[in-house]
Amino acid sequence: MNAVVFSFTKAGTALGGRAAAFLQQNGWQVRRATLAKFAVPPAVSFDPSLREETGRAFQSARLLLFVGAAAIAVRSIAPFIRKKDQDPAVIVIDEKGQFVIPILSGHIGRANDWARQLAEAIGGQAVITTATDVNALFAVDEWAAKAGLRLSSLTEAKAFAAGLLERGRAGLYSEFPIEGPLPPGLVMTTDCETGLIVTTKENLSLFQTAVMVRPTILHIGIGCRRGTSSSAIENVVSSALKEANLSKEAVADVSTIDVKRDEEGLLAFAKGQSWPIYFFSAGELNDVPGSFTASSFVRQTVGTDNVCERAAVKASGGGKLVVSKKAGQGITVAVACESYILRFLNV
Repeated sequence: MNAVVFSFTKAGTALGGRAAAFLQQNGWQVRRATLAKFAVPPAVSFDPSLREETGRAFQSARLLLFVGAAAIAVRSIAPFIRKKDQDPAVIVIDEKGQFVIPILSGHIGRANDWARQLAEAIGGQAVITTATDVNALFAVDEWAAKAGLRLSSLTEAKAFAAGLLERGRAGLYSEFPIEGPLPPGLVMTTDCETGLIVTTKENLSLFQTAVMVRPTILHIGIGCRRGTSSSAIENVVSSALKEANLSKEAVADVSTIDVKRDEEGLLAFAKGQSWPIYFFSAGELNDVPGSFTASSFVRQTVGTDNVCERAAVKASGGGKLVVSKKAGQGITVAVACESYILRFLNV
């Protein structure tokens, strides 16, 4: 994780050093940029200007920390603001360290969370202004970002937040077991106008207004003939997911047997979907416990009786097959879902 700490005075640069040390202790790679007259290593001068330094930071960093006036930060970042799900976290600290203020990407970029931690580290006060936080209600986008979950859309997340704020409560449906208490405002019921749905499904209509949140826990196993095109593989995979009402947003990876390491169509398919691809030996696949759709032809050809189902279960860490072997166009596809427990920790 990359962060850039900006400062503009002698006192601000000193405080920026304290903040940078805290971030580094928490795994951040930190660049400290300041005016030339305060640029004592490891702090460096803006290269070649504050505007260009800020522009680069927006492209490469996940956190921008300005030690100084909020107006300087606002004017600096204004030309580079893009979209809520793309912008880095931006935080302002006054040069005496009294107030720590997240001003951009408070939830998805976790600016609110880091502001609270920074405030505690330097002895200041975090100033949080997002509506769900000031009303002590659940912020679905912040929770999803922390937990590595995928939101169905920011529009739906915004509508969910508005419904929760208006009524003070929202329903929850989860296809997974839940461990621990629910956050403020969430009720385990579908008898609400507004609701949160935690699922691997593509479509699930339970609330008038809903946001769907998906863990990436589906693992696709694929077998194919030599020379199969990426488009053919995509068609069969998409058909299998659609038939089972499973969302691509819940897919973690693709896997197959190691003799397919150089299969161009399969590699191109995985790359096109931005899914990692894993290869298992016949021995590894044969060691996967369970009942699978066996083929003597496949066993004679590659050394295991089933590639797609065994690979999917192997990649899922021994999960459950939710799509058994589907075949078409010389391609076999199966999907396994790893075990998952829903938790609302530190929200």
